[in-house]
Amino acid sequence: MKIRGFLLAGFFLTAVLAASVQADVLSKVRADGTDYCHMKFPAIEELTLFSDQPVLKSADTSDIIDFHGPCDHDPLGKVEIAVQRLQATTAGDGGNDGSE
Repeated sequence: MKIRGFLLAGFFLTAVLAASVQADVLSKVRADGTDYCHMKFPAIEELTLFSDQPVLKSADTSDIIDFHGPCDHDPLGKVEIAVQRLQATTAGDGGNDGSE
């Protein structure tokens, strides 16, 4: 009986965590018959981007990521954090802005 309670609690916690991540996704459209999605979600807060616990900006921000790729993409996962960190460190470096 204790095992059943433990498993039920674990399942509930997993469901809550999954729902909280999906709550940050503003839109998610799957291409028919594929694992390819078009998703929109807030960017990571600049103040937390290089911390151990990055946080997404609020849903009403104008800083929205327009993502095309695997449907299991995590807006706070390692890949997304690495991409946004790279963009933050290369922003304003003069590349592709037409200046010489």
